[in-house]
Amino acid sequence: MTPTSESGTGWDAGPDPRVLCDAGALAADPPVPSGVLWKLAEGGRQLDANVVRLPPGSRVDTHTEPNLDVLVLVVSGDGVLGKGARDEAEPLTEGALLWLPHGSTRSITAGASGLAYLTVHRRRPGMQIQSRGGAPV
Repeated sequence: MTPTSESGTGWDAGPDPRVLCDAGALAADPPVPSGVLWKLAEGGRQLDANVVRLPPGSRVDTHTEPNLDVLVLVVSGDGVLGKGARDEAEPLTEGALLWLPHGSTRSITAGASGLAYLTVHRRRPGMQIQSRGGAPV
C-alpha cells in the first residue's frame, strides 16, 4: 500500500530533512570560548535548538522555566545539573540526555574541561500586538 495525500496523488511535497551541523565538531572547535555556537534558524520551524558552550567553572544560574519542556544533550565536557530549589547536584558527562520539564528549577555548571550541550524545545511564539480586549490586531 502506498501512502497518499488527501488528494490521492501521492506524498505531499514538503521541506526535505537534512543534516544541520556536527555538534561534536562545533564543541571541539575552540575559537568561540563560550556562548551559542549554533542555533536552528530555519523558517516555519516548530522547534528551537542551540548548541551552547560554557567555559570551565561557568554557570547558568538557578532559574525556573514556567512554559517549556527542554531536552539537553551533553556533547562534550562535563559539569553538574543543579535540581530544585536546593540545587541538588547531579553529575553530567558527555552523552548525558536530560529532560528539564516546564516548571522545574535548575542550573547547569561546567566542570574543569568546560561543557557543551544541545538544547531542544518548542519554539516560543512570536510577540503579537493585541487590542486592549486581548484579540490580535
